[in-house]
Amino acid sequence: MMAPTSSTTALAQLRKLEIILAHAGTENPAGDAREILAAVMSCQPNLLRLKYETILSSEQLDRSVSMAKRRASGEPIQYVLGMWSFMGRDYKVGQGVLIPRDDTEVLVGEALRMIRSVPRPRIVDLCSGSGIIAITLAKELDATVYAVEKSGEAFAYLKENITLNQADVKAIRADIKDCVVDFGDCSLDMIVSNPPYIRSNDIADLQNEVQYEPRLALDGGESGYDFYELIIRLWTPKLKDGGTIAFELGEGQFDYVANLLKAAGYTNIIGYPDIQGITRAVTAEYGERLTKNG
Repeated sequence: MMAPTSSTTALAQLRKLEIILAHAGTENPAGDAREILAAVMSCQPNLLRLKYETILSSEQLDRSVSMAKRRASGEPIQYVLGMWSFMGRDYKVGQGVLIPRDDTEVLVGEALRMIRSVPRPRIVDLCSGSGIIAITLAKELDATVYAVEKSGEAFAYLKENITLNQADVKAIRADIKDCVVDFGDCSLDMIVSNPPYIRSNDIADLQNEVQYEPRLALDGGESGYDFYELIIRLWTPKLKDGGTIAFELGEGQFDYVANLLKAAGYTNIIGYPDIQGITRAVTAEYGERLTKNG
């Protein structure tokens, strides 16, 4: 006897997923339901409406409900989907790696602007995580890009994402304190990093979804500045004369990091706001740039 086939349309399933998520109190049940169903149907969320009359298979129904229940339990939608977009490219993500966020576009955009005029720059991305910064820079520039990541789980995603995006990035699994000796002094044109910057005591108060993310990628020590201090102290000698450093920042952190940079001999220290007006990135130059920005 043949197994009964489904007669449920995509639109009917979408409504069911919305109800599951709404009852759980998720912030955006309609949007999350759309993302989940689009992933199950292998289409873009904005094209889902063109497929509302499609009859879903039993496997698609079961998978979409399972994903909705994971999201309803508080798991981030990015982990549920297993993939997320950043600046027009897709990246594999999951538990053990920091979720790509739009905030980081500020850092990457300014890093690109600062380095574009430098011929074949050598760049290192410290605390690389899923690789969104290193991969974007490598795809947009004719550059040598290194990505350093300590966590084994995150490093696996970094390697997958380099392959997925066919990016020329040299992945290094190491603690940034240890591998600094592998880079020659005055050998880098840019250091870029989105380091852990949450104060240790504040992590427990973060929203539920963030609790799923690896503490290693969040915890910036008691003050939140441990990694800024470490990177500036250990890695500054690796910059060429006129080299650039670029950091993502947490809210309210610009003044302290700017003072660290100034004390270490950096100049042209500039902060950049996100769309909410929060200073989200900082860049600075070390010494005299031989090739001025055009």
